[in-house]
Amino acid sequence: MLHTTRNLLTIIVMATTAIATTACHANSRQADSDQDSTTQPVVYFTREISPQSLLRIYQALGREAQGRVAVKISTGEGGNNHYLKPELIAGLVNSVQGTIVECCTAYGGTRQDKQMHWQTIHDHGFDVFPVDLMDEEGEMQIPVADSTHLKCDIVGDHLQRYDFMINLAHFKGHAMGGFGGVLKNASIGVASTNGKAYIHSVGITADPVECWNHIDNQDGFLESMAAAAQAVHNYFGGDRIVYIDVMNNMSVDCDCDGNPARPELKDMGIMASTDPVAVDQACLDMVFGHTAAEGDNEQPLIERINRQHGTYITEYAERIGLGSKSYKLVEIE
Repeated sequence: MLHTTRNLLTIIVMATTAIATTACHANSRQADSDQDSTTQPVVYFTREISPQSLLRIYQALGREAQGRVAVKISTGEGGNNHYLKPELIAGLVNSVQGTIVECCTAYGGTRQDKQMHWQTIHDHGFDVFPVDLMDEEGEMQIPVADSTHLKCDIVGDHLQRYDFMINLAHFKGHAMGGFGGVLKNASIGVASTNGKAYIHSVGITADPVECWNHIDNQDGFLESMAAAAQAVHNYFGGDRIVYIDVMNNMSVDCDCDGNPARPELKDMGIMASTDPVAVDQACLDMVFGHTAAEGDNEQPLIERINRQHGTYITEYAERIGLGSKSYKLVEIE
């Protein structure tokens, strides 16, 4: 089922596109030009969080979305208000004529049941765009390069409708993964209900009930997420996918939590790269390098990440060849 309702939010793209078509001025934090970087991926950064800056940073990547474009976001659990809002993403989604894609969850709540998920999509305002619940009609298996735990990645079978993916993640904490960024958005996010169970159980079962009896291998879980993220990356050939992390509303809890903790860390900006490991690592580095001030405390999020050994996912993802923890940060105005 593909919802194609749009409303006046599309007007946002007119102003956004007009601004973004002007030249983007980039200030490198290193002396050499990003065009000359051959050993490190570039991560673009803007401190501004707006529809215009989101479109600008996507365009700075220089990888144009073509064909049928999937924009993978989290539509947020019912009761959660920290997810990326339609007003923020409208300019980008409409400029690429994208379709919001999601899959059902594996833990109950307002998004495991298809009908309730559609209601949540409506309640959170995303049906102003085309929306595709990718596992609504079934699932399919895609290959994994790293078969340490998973023998395949189980994803919504509507994934095959798309030629290009914009992985548009909300960077924040996560109860199991420590944090959620583009790697989680590609792995857990693109997986079907059964696929999510398979990842959470570290390849033991694809049963969304039984899987919760097999969650005692934390590093294995992080390794499974990395492997599934790599499967999606490879599905799009590695060059038909881009990655964006929006660092706002950074609660210690994920958008999948219907009653998340209040964010104690102020909004930081937007990161983007063609390398998923680099962009998540850049976000981690910014959080861990932050200096606390009144009303702006990074420690709760760091404690959540450390409790779950969350930083290990970028280490393992680099090890299996998904990307690089080393990167070059380029700030755009």
